[in-house]
Amino acid sequence: MFVKKIMYKLFAFLTVLFILVSCKKDKSPEVSFHESILQLSTHNLATYSIGSNSKYLVVFESGLGNDHSIWQTKRVAEDIGAKMDVVIYDRAGYGKSTIDHTPRDINRLRIELQSVVDKYANGRKVILVGHSLGGMVIRDFAIKNPGMIAALLFVDPSHENVLRLTQEAEDILYNSINSSNGPDFGGTKETRQLIEDAQYMTTLPNLPNVPVVVLTGMKSDPGSTGNTQDLYNAHELLKSGVTDFTHIPDTNSGHFIMIDNPGLIIEKINLLISKLP
Repeated sequence: MFVKKIMYKLFAFLTVLFILVSCKKDKSPEVSFHESILQLSTHNLATYSIGSNSKYLVVFESGLGNDHSIWQTKRVAEDIGAKMDVVIYDRAGYGKSTIDHTPRDINRLRIELQSVVDKYANGRKVILVGHSLGGMVIRDFAIKNPGMIAALLFVDPSHENVLRLTQEAEDILYNSINSSNGPDFGGTKETRQLIEDAQYMTTLPNLPNVPVVVLTGMKSDPGSTGNTQDLYNAHELLKSGVTDFTHIPDTNSGHFIMIDNPGLIIEKINLLISKLP
């Protein structure tokens, strides 16, 4: 029975996931992102940036299965980019970014994020915004680079207390994404590391003591990675060691808060900016 429930959730998740990947983003004439290719030793990353020499840099990290455009579907990135330097990008195997043949675990994704920050921060501190699996990536980055972090916004982040897949469940998800998108798709490669990722996250210490906002989507939908109350409880654990911590249960949103309630994300990024010196 447990495996059947997991299978249902995984296939439902895929349905929502790939609908969102194909969403057309709203037009935004006010700002324009500059597309650039960041060459790494193993692969190339497609980056999209807005530069206005703001004091801080905002970097968005997408979840499993989504490229940079998930932040543009409802103009979240454009709105923030009207007043702040912003970078959105595609991890390896998404969009115009090329393939990375090394295992695509959290440690590897964090190193990739590091390369983006190194290119665009120019010594500035960064505000990181991470959705779903991207929440794990920015969490790992922040813990390993506390001096580079100005603030953190977690958008319904994955958490090891909820992301507890059996090997059978991971295989089902992997095979389904592989069948739909092929073995070189970023989501396919990242799915193969989900069990190891959850185990790795249990070894991490607390977040650095910077302003942190966590948004939990409380409306159950196929994209949800577990029971919403369980996920809320797991997200509460992120406040350990953090003095300025805000946790908002969003009853109007499911897993993709940037689609269901983009104004909330914009509001909370602006809140974090207002807290900074």
